[in-house]
Amino acid sequence: MTVENIIMLIGYVRVSKNDGSQVLDLQTDALLESGIDPERIYKDLASGRKDDRPGLRACLKALQPGNTLVVWKLDRLGRDLKHLINTVDSLNKKGIGFKVLSGAGAQIDTTTANGRLIFGIFAALAEFEAELIRERTKAGLVAARARGRLGGRPRKMTIETLKMAIAAMTDPNITASEVANRLGITTTTLYAYINGDGSVKEPGQRLLDNEFD
Repeated sequence: MTVENIIMLIGYVRVSKNDGSQVLDLQTDALLESGIDPERIYKDLASGRKDDRPGLRACLKALQPGNTLVVWKLDRLGRDLKHLINTVDSLNKKGIGFKVLSGAGAQIDTTTANGRLIFGIFAALAEFEAELIRERTKAGLVAARARGRLGGRPRKMTIETLKMAIAAMTDPNITASEVANRLGITTTTLYAYINGDGSVKEPGQRLLDNEFD
């Protein structure tokens, strides 16, 4: 492999624990074997569900058009499927490739036509899942309106309730009060965890993070 090709490749590795029980050696060795300069491998010792990943931030900042981001396995990059899809889509728009070396996503290499096709399937599945959640939530809202306001004491926000709220609030045709009534929470509670466009606020992110602690 030429020096020019090595310069174009940038690697990212991550393990979920920083207590020494997991090490980066296996991932790092795989990236080195693929021709990446060790000085161009960025590292994180934290859960993929955590937003605070300085290694990933530095890696994404270092990437330039024409570069390719390389990871050992697909789950090393994204917090979840939606985050993964959005991250790689952002890379594509900047003219940056994405390649996975092993595991379920080993056929993904957005620098090739076949790799872009495989990733497109992932993206379509993610959108399909999101649409299913929105449709179920809308159907629930219709049923709730037909029965009148849900009775009982408003419950606290849970992880599952939060996920449904996020999906519902991305639909501009559904009001916050409708979502809150359907989920059995108050609009005050709803807005404490998410914004009007469905994006997650800090308390909501902490709740989602607790699912994987």
